[in-house]
Amino acid sequence: MPTDVGVVDCMIGFPSARAARRFDFLKPQLRDEESASSQSPIAYMFKADPNAITEDDDPVAVTLAEMDRFGVAIGLVGLAGSVVDRALSEHPDRFKANLEALDPNDITGAVRRIRQAHAEHDIKAVTTFPAGCNPQVPVSDRRYYPVYQACIDLDLPIVVNAGIAGPRVPSACQDVMHFDQVCYDFPELRIVMRHGAEPWEDLAVKLMLKWPGLHYMTSAFAPKYYPKAIIDYANTRGADKVLYAGYYPMALTLERIFSELADVPLRDHVWPKFLRENAMRVFKLDQ
Repeated sequence: MPTDVGVVDCMIGFPSARAARRFDFLKPQLRDEESASSQSPIAYMFKADPNAITEDDDPVAVTLAEMDRFGVAIGLVGLAGSVVDRALSEHPDRFKANLEALDPNDITGAVRRIRQAHAEHDIKAVTTFPAGCNPQVPVSDRRYYPVYQACIDLDLPIVVNAGIAGPRVPSACQDVMHFDQVCYDFPELRIVMRHGAEPWEDLAVKLMLKWPGLHYMTSAFAPKYYPKAIIDYANTRGADKVLYAGYYPMALTLERIFSELADVPLRDHVWPKFLRENAMRVFKLDQ
């Protein structure tokens, strides 16, 4: 694994002593006692919490130090509060914004949010969590279609959770087969599947082979758990389709991610594409 490419992390954020609030939007959907009483509905999946800071620590400085330590040049962060606003203002070369967790149940409101965020913050992507919408919205549902068209009009990719949801909510709305219809109806749309696509990762590969605009990023998975089908695809016909994304500080440290990345069996020519070049192209970060 090269260490001098200037990594683009497609999913990063800032630690917080009040990190549990990130998942407040999911509380109305959680029914099991463990999830409802836990600080995080994904705590059962991860052993560590990287949010070990105090109120006196500067979360932007902490994240920048970790990025510098592991050669991360640019991080994509979700628009969410004053810390993110300050990071984007003070370090525009290191952080780029995306509009996080868009819910298309309010169709007009969602499209307006996209256009406003693009005008005010020069966002580089829109992200959405179909299983986290309330009520849930399948990837190929008509409520998403105006959102997809807005992304095309503004030349933005959309990043969509795919596969079994981590929180204990139903996951059928994130079945990877939904992307087949969306890619057919919106051939100009750039889509990035995130959070694994399991147990449909083989289907995800088939669909990426079929549809030029469909991509995959490795968010929320420790590298030793990257699906084999995705690694095999990246090493062959999918070298331009698979993007690196971490999950700091949501549940993984950069130290763990990069220590395990060194053992991922990517071919030499794939590493620069995976760590930087694909993200620069898909998110148009050089513009």
